[in-house]
Amino acid sequence: MIKKIIVAFLLVVSFQFSFAQIGNMLNGAVGGGKTGSSTNTSDTSGKTSGLGFEHRDDAKDSINISFKYLGSIKSNRFDSSINDFSKYYPIPYYMQYLGNPGTAAYSLIYTPYMKAGWDAGFHAFDIYKYSLDDTRFFKTTKPFTQLSYELASAKEQVIKVLHTQNPSKYLNVGFEYRLISAPGTFVTQNTIHNNYRIFSNYQSKRKRYNAYFTLFGNIIKSSENGGITNDSFLLSPYFTKRFSVPTNLGRDSGVIPNPFSSSVNTGNIYQDFTFFLRQSYDIGKKDSIIINDSTTEYLFYSKLRFQHTLTYNSYSYLYQDLGTIPAVYQNWYNYSLPNLIDSLSSNDKWKVIGNDFSLVQFPDTKNLAQFFLAGAKIENIRGSFTNRIDNVRNTTSNENYNVILHGEYINKTRNRHWDISAKGEFYLNGMNAGDYNAYANLARFFNKKWGNVALTFNNVNRSPSYIYNRESSFNLGNSSNYKKENITQLKASADNSLFSFSVTNYLINSLMYFKNYYQADQYNKLINLLQISVSKKIKLARRWNWYTDIVLQQTDGAAPVKVPLAFTRNRIALEGIYYKNLNLSTGVEIKYNTPFKAYNYSPWMGQFMPQDSTNIKNLPEIDAYLHFRIKSFTAFIRAENLNSFDVANGFTFTNNNMAAPHYPYAGFIFRFGIQWNFVN
Repeated sequence: MIKKIIVAFLLVVSFQFSFAQIGNMLNGAVGGGKTGSSTNTSDTSGKTSGLGFEHRDDAKDSINISFKYLGSIKSNRFDSSINDFSKYYPIPYYMQYLGNPGTAAYSLIYTPYMKAGWDAGFHAFDIYKYSLDDTRFFKTTKPFTQLSYELASAKEQVIKVLHTQNPSKYLNVGFEYRLISAPGTFVTQNTIHNNYRIFSNYQSKRKRYNAYFTLFGNIIKSSENGGITNDSFLLSPYFTKRFSVPTNLGRDSGVIPNPFSSSVNTGNIYQDFTFFLRQSYDIGKKDSIIINDSTTEYLFYSKLRFQHTLTYNSYSYLYQDLGTIPAVYQNWYNYSLPNLIDSLSSNDKWKVIGNDFSLVQFPDTKNLAQFFLAGAKIENIRGSFTNRIDNVRNTTSNENYNVILHGEYINKTRNRHWDISAKGEFYLNGMNAGDYNAYANLARFFNKKWGNVALTFNNVNRSPSYIYNRESSFNLGNSSNYKKENITQLKASADNSLFSFSVTNYLINSLMYFKNYYQADQYNKLINLLQISVSKKIKLARRWNWYTDIVLQQTDGAAPVKVPLAFTRNRIALEGIYYKNLNLSTGVEIKYNTPFKAYNYSPWMGQFMPQDSTNIKNLPEIDAYLHFRIKSFTAFIRAENLNSFDVANGFTFTNNNMAAPHYPYAGFIFRFGIQWNFVN
C-alpha cells in the first residue's frame, strides 16, 4: 500500500508540472488576445488576436532533448530510424520465446549471466522488465511526451507512455509506463505484463551537488501450458483453430481469450520493486561567465566527489497451479499429489538494501571523462521461501549480508584516439564472499575506414544462483554443495560506416544448469564458446537497401550450452523521403537459424534446460512490412510469419515453426502500431 501511495504522489507531482506548463500557454492565449470577430485581426505588435486561425510555426515544436544512462558520461539522442522494428518492440529480434509474446525467452546469441554476488536465479522474463541499467535520465528544453500503441492478431496489445520535462533549468522529472498483453493462440499461454518507472535528476545552480533518483516496478504474469501434448495435432484438420489443441498444463480449454484478463491459474507471477537514490557533492574550482547584465553562467571544475548511493529492492517469484494434473507433476518432477483437486505453489521472496559510499577523483579538472573511483558497499539481504499444497504452508527464511569493495578508472581522451575503461568489485565478506568481477576495455578511433576498434576483457567469479540452494522453495531435493562459476569473456570489435564486426570467446567453468525439469547439475569441464558476428548495410540501388546481420557460433556438442551454428536476419527495403515529409521504409524481413537441439522449458522452475532428443528445424521466418514517419508521427504495418502458409488443409497459416519441443509459434500475424511524439 505504501508503494502505491508513493507512486501516486510522484505521479501527481509530475502531472502538476505538466498542467502548470499547459496553464501558462492557455493564459497566454486567452489573456493576451482582444475581443474580436471570427476573422483575424492584428494588434500593434503584429501578433494575431481574436478567434480566427493562425499559421502554426514549426519552430515552436522544436526541442533539444538528450539523455544519459546511469554512470555514463555520454549524452544520447532518440533514434528516429524506422527500418528496424525491434527498436520499438519489447522483444529483441534474436530472442526465442515460447510461442506467445510475454512468455519465457532466451537468446539465440548465447550470453552467459555475468554478475557477481547475490542472484535469485529467475531470468526467463528479463527482457520484459524495466531495469536500473536501461533507466534514462533526461535533459530537455520543453516538456516532451511519447505515446505508443501496437495491436496484433490474437488480441495482442502493447501500450507505452513516456513523459519528461524540466520544471527548472536544474531539475528534470518524468515517468514511463508499458503494458504487454497477449491472450495467446494456444490455451493457457496468456500473458499480461505491467512496467512503471518514475525518474528525476537534479544539479544545483553552482554545480556542486547532483542527485539521480528513480523508482520502478515490474509485474510479470505468464500462464504456463507445458506445451502441446502431441505435435501431430498441428497437422490435423480438426485442430486448425489452435485454441482447441490439448496442452499438458492448465484446465482452461473452454475459456475465450481475453486481453484484459490478468488471472493466472497455472503459471508464473513475478514482481519486483526498486528504489534508487544517488547523491554526490563536489569539491573543486569554481568559475563563471557573464552572459549579460542579468545573466551569469556558473562553471565548476571538480577535483573530488563524495558519492552516496541508497538502493532498496524487493522481489517475489511465484509459481502456482490451482487445478493440477497429478500425472504431469509425477512424470516431470517426481512429485506426488494426493488427488485431482490439489493446488500447489512455490514462492521465493527477497528484500535487499544497499548502501554504497564512493570517492571520485578527477586528475584533469576540465575533463570529467577521466576519473578514479574507489568505494565500499554493504548489502543486507533477507529471503523467505514458501511451499503450499492446498492450504498447508511451509515457510523458512534467511538473513545475510555482503561487504563489497569496488573501484573504477575511466579515461576518454578528448581527441577520441584512446579510450580506457577498467573496473572491478570484490566481495570481501558475507553471503557471496570470494565473488569478484574484473572488466577492462581499450578502444581507439583509427580512421574512417576502420572506425572504432575495441578490445574487451571480462572475468566473473560468482556464487551459483539461489534457486540451486536447498533453502529455495523451487529446490526439489537438490544439493547445495556447488562450486563457484567462473566465466571469462574475450572480445575484439570494429565499428564503422561500412560494417560492424566482432569476435567473442567465452570460457566457462563450473556452469550451473537444470539437466531436466527439476534436477540441478554442474558441468565440471571447460566450455569454450566462439562467436563471430557481422552487420552491414548494402546499397542495392538508389532507394533499395539490404541490411544483414550474421552470427556464427561454435561450442562443444556435449556441453549443456545449446546454440545454432548460424543465425541471420536480413531486411531488404525500399527507403527514402517522399513528398518532403514522408519518411518511408517498406520491404521484407527474413530471419533464420540452422537446426539445433533447442532448450526445453520447465514451467515450475521457470528455467530453460538443455535436451538432446529433439532437433528443431524451422523454416525461415518471413515478414513483410510498411513503416513510415510523417514529422512526429510514426506507423508500422506488418504481416508476420508468412512462412506458416499451408495448403494441406486449405488456405491456412498452420505450418507453425517451433520455439522449443512441443511449443509452437503462432501462424500468420497482422500487426499495426503507431508512435506519436508531442512537444508541449
